[in-house]
Amino acid sequence: MRYAIISDIHSNLEAFEAVLEKIDSLDVDEIICLGDVVGYNANPNECIDIIKHRRIKCIIGNHDSRAIGIEEPTDFNTHAKDAIYWTRDYLTRENITFLKDLPRKIYFDNGKSIGIHGSIDSTDRYILTFNDVFDNFNLMRSEQGQPIICFFGHTHAPKVYRCTEYDIIAMLAEEVRLEDNNLYLINPGAVGQPRDGNPMSSFLVYDVGEMMVNFFRVGYDIDRCCEKIIKAELPEYLAERLKHGC
Repeated sequence: MRYAIISDIHSNLEAFEAVLEKIDSLDVDEIICLGDVVGYNANPNECIDIIKHRRIKCIIGNHDSRAIGIEEPTDFNTHAKDAIYWTRDYLTRENITFLKDLPRKIYFDNGKSIGIHGSIDSTDRYILTFNDVFDNFNLMRSEQGQPIICFFGHTHAPKVYRCTEYDIIAMLAEEVRLEDNNLYLINPGAVGQPRDGNPMSSFLVYDVGEMMVNFFRVGYDIDRCCEKIIKAELPEYLAERLKHGC
């Protein structure tokens, strides 16, 4: 079984279509999205429609939940908040219902893997510091079925954390072979708004049989996406940051 793991599309239609084109060339059995389909950019309905049409398994992200009013964006910065209010006005009723029905977690690979957006215990919490990583490995041990791999989004940066019997190791490579008797926290990076200094979209493919994770970067028409942001009268800063991957 081969899974494509994507996250943080953020209404970036150009990036999403480019990533899907690449995925379609990689002999993938299933696509899983770790949330934040909407927010920041100008094509939320179009991105949701693709998720529905292709039957991509998806969980809810913190921008998704705020765009449909489950929570308010009171803790968001000004630009993100403006984009949430714009998205609320733009979303169709059908797509609001779709987002409301999304779960917070997804289990797959016979329960050996779990997909989350932020942290295991919170859609909003980031996995960034050593304490965050340590806490989530502990949460994995008490999670339903005790998964050995947790795929997470939210940080918009690809990363692998491996927990052995003795230590926790952070890794970043195009290819990572998973070892028995270890636990893993793995972030595929962002489709629609990378923040690791590389403006190209990021995703990964997890090959269960080979116990291998491969990361991919895909270029897309950033200028076209930026033009749509400006035309929609979303904050210009949201267009500028796409060009720099920040």
